[in-house]
Amino acid sequence: MDSPAHPAPAPAALLYYVAFSQLLGLAVVAMTGTWLGVYRGGIAWESALQFNVHPLCMIIGLVFLQGDALLVYRVFRNEAKRTTKVLHGLLHVFAFVIALVGLVAVFDYHRKEGYADLYSLHSWCGILVFVLFFVQWLVGFTFFLFPGASFSLRSRYRPQHVFLGGAIFLLSVGTALLGLKEALLFELGTKYSKFEPEGVLANVLGLLLAAFGAVVLYILTRADWKRPLQAEEQALSMDFKTLTEGDSPSSQ
Repeated sequence: MDSPAHPAPAPAALLYYVAFSQLLGLAVVAMTGTWLGVYRGGIAWESALQFNVHPLCMIIGLVFLQGDALLVYRVFRNEAKRTTKVLHGLLHVFAFVIALVGLVAVFDYHRKEGYADLYSLHSWCGILVFVLFFVQWLVGFTFFLFPGASFSLRSRYRPQHVFLGGAIFLLSVGTALLGLKEALLFELGTKYSKFEPEGVLANVLGLLLAAFGAVVLYILTRADWKRPLQAEEQALSMDFKTLTEGDSPSSQ
């Protein structure tokens, strides 16, 4: 049975917080595009504007889409578990592909312009995030979507998977903030301290990034907003508890 006979309605506060997170996420993407379009000249691949592909792709992929992927289990509370898993995995795939484009763009731009690679804290954190994100997705696919992993193995790994997902998302937000500050210092220099319009807009963008990360994290950590166990999951959970604690159904 894929869904309970009487689906539990989503808490009203959860719906408001999810809607607020989406407004923040879309505002982050829109403001990033505005910053790049108004102050950085726009986006193009075969020109000096190729660098601008990098921040836009990273914001869309590793911040907005990754955050939404984490919220899937809160939003789709009563849908079939496998459907929710597939959506969760697909959003991560889209995030990975978009982030990969952004990564290729910055390395290619550095090669063309003769700039050094991987010398800054932002770049080190960025590579770490990208590698962790890929490994997390690969292991998650193997454990939760690829047929063959036992229920006991999934149950033991699930807490680590949930923790790493949240940690990678927060590290992504932090890395984006580092990159934003690095770009402002590189482009504006001493003018940054004179309240240049570009600096003010980018500071607001940074606050929106932090707010999006905080709201997503709050939604994820509210225990009463977790996806309720479905009938099949409850049965499997009881079987696993029986096996691991050495009890038998007849002893209950």
